[in-house]
Amino acid sequence: MQYNHQEIEKKWQKYWADQGTFKAENDSDKPKYYVLDMFPYPSGAGLHVGHPLGYIASDIYARYKRHKGFNVLHPQGYDSFGLPAEQYAIQTGQHPAITTETNIKTYRRQLDNIGFSFDWSREVRTSNPEYYKWTQWIFIQLFNSWYNKDTDKAEDISTLVAKFEVEGNATINAVADEDITIFSAEEWKSFSDKEQQEILLQYRLTFLSDTEVNWCPALGTVLANDEIVNGVSERGGHPVVRKKMTQWSMRISAYAQRLLDGLQNIDWPQPLKDSQTNWIGRSQGAMVSFDVDGHDAKIDVFTTRPDTIFGVSFMTLAPEHELVSRIVTDEQRKAVEEYIEATAKRSERDRMADVKTISGVFTGAYALHPFTGKQVPIWIGDYVLASYGTGAVMAVPCGDQRDYDFAKHFGLEIPNIFADVDISEKANDAKDGIKLANSDFLDGLNYNKGMKTVIYELEKRGFGYGKINYRLRDAVFSRQRYWGEPFPVYYKDGMPQMIDAKHLPIVLPEVEKYLPTEDGKPPLGNAEVWAWDTTTNTVVENSKIDNGTVFPLELNTMPGWAGSSWYFNRYMDSNNEGEFVSKEAVDYWKQIDLYIGGSEHATGHLLYARFWQKFLFDRGLLPVDEFAKKLINQGMILGTSAFVYRVEGTNTFVSKGLIEGKKVQPIHADVSLVNSSDELDVEAFKKHPLNIDFKDAEFILEDGKYIVGREVEKMSKSKYNVVNPDLICEEYGADSLRLFEMFLGPLEQTKPWKTSGISGVYSFLKKLWKLFTNENGINVSDAEPTKDELKTLHKTIKKVEEDIENFSFNTSVSTFMIAVNELTALKCNKRAILEPLLVLISPYAPHIAEELWSQLGHDESIATVAFPKFEEKYLVESSKNYPVSFNGKMRFTLELPLDLSKEEIEKVVMSHEKTQQQLQGREPKKVIIVPGKIINIVG
Repeated sequence: MQYNHQEIEKKWQKYWADQGTFKAENDSDKPKYYVLDMFPYPSGAGLHVGHPLGYIASDIYARYKRHKGFNVLHPQGYDSFGLPAEQYAIQTGQHPAITTETNIKTYRRQLDNIGFSFDWSREVRTSNPEYYKWTQWIFIQLFNSWYNKDTDKAEDISTLVAKFEVEGNATINAVADEDITIFSAEEWKSFSDKEQQEILLQYRLTFLSDTEVNWCPALGTVLANDEIVNGVSERGGHPVVRKKMTQWSMRISAYAQRLLDGLQNIDWPQPLKDSQTNWIGRSQGAMVSFDVDGHDAKIDVFTTRPDTIFGVSFMTLAPEHELVSRIVTDEQRKAVEEYIEATAKRSERDRMADVKTISGVFTGAYALHPFTGKQVPIWIGDYVLASYGTGAVMAVPCGDQRDYDFAKHFGLEIPNIFADVDISEKANDAKDGIKLANSDFLDGLNYNKGMKTVIYELEKRGFGYGKINYRLRDAVFSRQRYWGEPFPVYYKDGMPQMIDAKHLPIVLPEVEKYLPTEDGKPPLGNAEVWAWDTTTNTVVENSKIDNGTVFPLELNTMPGWAGSSWYFNRYMDSNNEGEFVSKEAVDYWKQIDLYIGGSEHATGHLLYARFWQKFLFDRGLLPVDEFAKKLINQGMILGTSAFVYRVEGTNTFVSKGLIEGKKVQPIHADVSLVNSSDELDVEAFKKHPLNIDFKDAEFILEDGKYIVGREVEKMSKSKYNVVNPDLICEEYGADSLRLFEMFLGPLEQTKPWKTSGISGVYSFLKKLWKLFTNENGINVSDAEPTKDELKTLHKTIKKVEEDIENFSFNTSVSTFMIAVNELTALKCNKRAILEPLLVLISPYAPHIAEELWSQLGHDESIATVAFPKFEEKYLVESSKNYPVSFNGKMRFTLELPLDLSKEEIEKVVMSHEKTQQQLQGREPKKVIIVPGKIINIVG
C-alpha cells in the first residue's frame, strides 16, 4: 500500500470543505479559543513559500486546541483594498475589483492546497460593500465622539454640546485642537449652525484639518511614512514631496497614554512593545513661549530640559512652520523659499534618519528670551519636523550635540549654561529665584528639582507651563485614491455632513479613469454619479447638485488601515447584516487569544487597531479594550538567490569560478533555471522573457557548465528567488511543506529556504506510513504494547505538548522523527501506540493523519479527537541495565530490578556465569556497587 500524497491530500481537503469540519460556533459549552493570522493582501504574484510560515504555526496551534476540547475560531479573509490593484488598473484599464477577485481565487486555491483549518464561512474582504458598510459606520461613530479627559474616555458628541449649552467651553477638559477660542453658553447659543459645526470639528475624534502630508505626484496620492523608501514611493519608486492639504485625520493622540499603559497588559514581543513605546514617545517637560521681536507672534517650544533655558542661543523652526512666511525678512526671503522648496522633496523619515547633514537658513528674525529679554536668532532647519512637538526647538548648543554641530557650522554663539545670568527688568522680582535655579539646580545633579523650579518661574510669569508631551501625531486618514473605502460624507455649505447609518454602504462609483482629474482632484472626481440627494437618500448624478437638496460627496477614500483596524471583530459575527458584531458574539469570543503576524506592522496596523479597539470599548460596543491577548511575530524565510556574472561593458557572462580578476556585474537569475548543483540552464535563461537583452549573450563555461553564484537574501519576486508552494505541494505534498517549514528553525527566527532539504521530511512521512501499512494495506495489531513502546509514546506525548504550548514547533518535528525511528526498530504495529501517535502528528501533517485514521476504521475526522494524555508511570524505570566492569573495563551488561539492595546486587553478579569466567576461580579484592549506576569488580 503506497503513500500517494496527491490523492490523499485532495481527498481530505474536499472532505473538510464538504463537512464544514472547522466551522466554529458562537455558542458552545466548550471553552473558546480564537487563533488569527494577519490577513493577506491578495497580490497578483500569489503566495511564495515564505508566506505560509505564520499560517502553518497558527494552524498547528488551532488544531491542537481542538484536540484539547476547545471551540476554536480560526478564520481567514483578505485585506483587499490597496494601491497595487489601483496601479494595475491605471496601467491596464481593468477595474481593481476584477484583478482583486482573480488574485483572491489564486490565494484561496493555494491556501486550501496547504490544508489550513480555516473557518471559511466567516471570510471577510475589506473591499466588499457588505464589509466596508461597517467601516463607514465606525467612521461615523468617531465623527460623533469627543475625548473627555475628566472621564478619560471617548463620549458621544451630544454630551459635549450639552456642556456648551450650560457652561460654554472654558472649563471643558478635552483633547482638541490647540487654537480653541473660549466662549460662554450664551455665545454658543448665538452661533450659527455652521459656526457651531466648525467648533465641534475642533473636538471630534475624526476631523478635517490642513496637514503636512507625503504627496506623490506620480501616484496622485498621499503616502504613509511606511510607504516611502529612501525618499521615493515604495510602489514604483516615484518622488515624494511634503505638501499641506486639507485631510481627514484621526485623533489617536487622545489615546497616547492609554496605548502606553495597555502594553503592560498584553503578551506581545518586547521589541514590538518597545517600538510602540518609542513611537508614542512620552516625555515630560515644559511648554515655553518666546515672543517674536517686532511681530505680534509667539513661538511655542516643548522642551524636556527647561532647566537649560539659559543656554539657548538660537531657535530652529521646521521649514513648514506656519510662522516662517510671516517673520522672514525681505533680505532672507529668497534663501528661505529655496530651502523650503528643497526640503519638501525629502520625507520626514529621511530627515529624521539623517544625523550627518547640517543645513539651515537664517530667517532674519529674532525671538526674545523669556527671562533675559535677549535677542535669539530664528533659523529654519530640516532636522526639525512640523509634525513633531510644536515644529520648533530652542537650541542649546552646550547641552545638545545636534544643536552644537549646527552652531559650530554656522558660527553661532555657544554660551555656558552655568555662567552668571544677567536678569533684565522683565524678570521683575524673580531674580533671586532664577539665580537659585541657575546656580544650584542646573548642574545636572538635581535635574528634577531644577526643572520644577524653572517651570514654577515660567508659570508665575506666564512664559510657559509644565507639560507631558507625546511624539505620537494624529493620523492622516485621507487618501487620494480610487480603490479604498468611500467616506460616508457629503458637504453642505463647506461643512462635512454624515450620511445616516441606515443608508450605508455608500458604494464606490464607476469611473472612466483611475487617475486624478486634470484639475488635481482625487480619482473619484472622475465619477459622474457621485452626489448625495438628501430627499431620496441616494447617490445621484453630479449634474443634480444644487446645494439645496443635492450635495457633493467626499472625493477622498480611506487608507488601507481602515478595514484592518477592526476586521478581527467582524470575524466573530461576519454574516450579521444588522450590526458590525452582535453583543452575544463579542461577549463570547471577546478578543484574539493568539495573533500571528509580522513585526513590520508595529507602528502601523497594530497601533491603529489598538486605538480603534479602545474607542469602540469606550462607546460600549466591545467588552475589552485590547484586541489581542498574545502576539507572536514570525520570522522570515529567506530565499537562496542565483547570480550570473556579466563582464562590465560587454554582453559576455562568465561562470562563477572564472570571475577572479575580472570586473563583473552580478545579475539575478531565476532560481527555477538552476539545478541543485548550481548549474544554469543557459538556453532557458536566454529565452526567459525578462532576459530579452541577453538572448544573444556569450556564456563562458567551466568544465562545460555555467555555475551560478548563490546568496541568501529576502525572498522576493524582484530577486527571482521565489519558490512557489504549489510546486512543493505537487512534488512532496502539503504535509511535507508544513513539517519542513516548522523544521527550519524557531518560529520567530529568520531562516533560509533550501528546497533540497524537504526530501528528508518526505522520507519521514513515508516511514510513518510504513509503520501502519504493508504491501497488502493497513497492518495494525490489537495486542498489548510493550514497555518500550509505551515509553516511546509517552515521552513523545510529553515533549510534543510542551513544544506546542511553547510554540517550539521545530523541536516537535525532531521528536516525531525520533519516535518513528524507535517504533520502527521495535517493529511496533500496536493500535494502542499508533493511534495516539497519529493524533500527536495530525496538527502538523493533517492529511496523512486523517487518511491513516480512516484506514484504522474510524468514521469521524481525527480533527477533534482528544489529545493523548501523558502518564508519568511509563517513563519511570523499574530496572537498570548495569555495565559490569572488571578493573574499570566493562565486560558485559546485566539488567537488574532497581529495588535490589547492594547485597542482593552483589549476590546476583557474583553468581553470574560471566563473572565466574572473568575471575577464573580468583577471589576479588573489592566489589564496588553504586545501586542504579555502576558495578566494578576489582581483581
